[in-house]
Amino acid sequence: MTSEKTSPSLLVLAAGMGTRYGGLKQVDPIGPNGETLMDYSLYDAKVAGFSRVVFLIREEMRDIFDQQIACKYQNNLEVEYAYQRVDDLPEGFQTGQARNKPWGTGHAVWCARNVLNGRDFAVINADDFYGRDTFSTLIESIASFSDLKGSDRVIRGAIVGYRLQETLSDHGSVSRGICQLDQSGNLHSVHEWTGIHSDADRIRGENEEGKRQIFSGDEVVSMNVWAFPSSVFPALEDEMCQFLKNCTDSNTDEFYLPAAVDQWIRKGRAICHANLATCQWMGVTYQEDKPGVVEKIKQLVSSGEYPESLFS
Repeated sequence: MTSEKTSPSLLVLAAGMGTRYGGLKQVDPIGPNGETLMDYSLYDAKVAGFSRVVFLIREEMRDIFDQQIACKYQNNLEVEYAYQRVDDLPEGFQTGQARNKPWGTGHAVWCARNVLNGRDFAVINADDFYGRDTFSTLIESIASFSDLKGSDRVIRGAIVGYRLQETLSDHGSVSRGICQLDQSGNLHSVHEWTGIHSDADRIRGENEEGKRQIFSGDEVVSMNVWAFPSSVFPALEDEMCQFLKNCTDSNTDEFYLPAAVDQWIRKGRAICHANLATCQWMGVTYQEDKPGVVEKIKQLVSSGEYPESLFS
């Protein structure tokens, strides 16, 4: 049995403001008693076996998180904070003078390196609904890491992916990391595609080179649900240093976690097992998405999947 001191952490990425959505959607009420999507994720995580959560936020968000988020979990989860600061960079690098936003999800995870205290961990977004089985899969994946420690120098990670057609919005385009899997069920590559939308019963998008593509909808996509061993940070820092050396605009470019994982795999530095989610993803990319998500959550509460009061 995993001891409390070495039990895995759940790292919740909550530093973004949700610019397309139009506000701080991490604390936007969705459930019948004002619950947020993050509340449902943490409830599911607790049921699955997580006992410690680390919120990755910006320092100026601390008060609102204390008042609206952390106070609900004090008797159920160990809560800690890590801060994503634009000037928290590897030695030898400096932020652009005009930069006023975080460096992206890869940098966000790296910023939590000291607070995670050498524990294996899972990563999720604060503003998505993933479903309970997703967290059970993450716990199982992390448990499997212990069987491989010391066996070789390859990083062993895991991803829970979702079907592309289940992650679209009816109210605008989305960006998704399109995953390619190998014959063993491991992640072969993950590439960012933007402007993904349904058009005349077809799903279209384009990549960073401007290549356009029609998707079937069955593609596996990353919704930023990962599991990593505690030893991942040197490799993450290496990729961040490469990014900082090569970025074209230090004021706007972002270092994405999936891009780092993709590079590890290309270099033979990591093996990342891919799990296909068995739950429905839900999110509120745009304000117009909210009523549909509110209704679906209401149905889950009515069916008994969730109690009316999550952390009473």
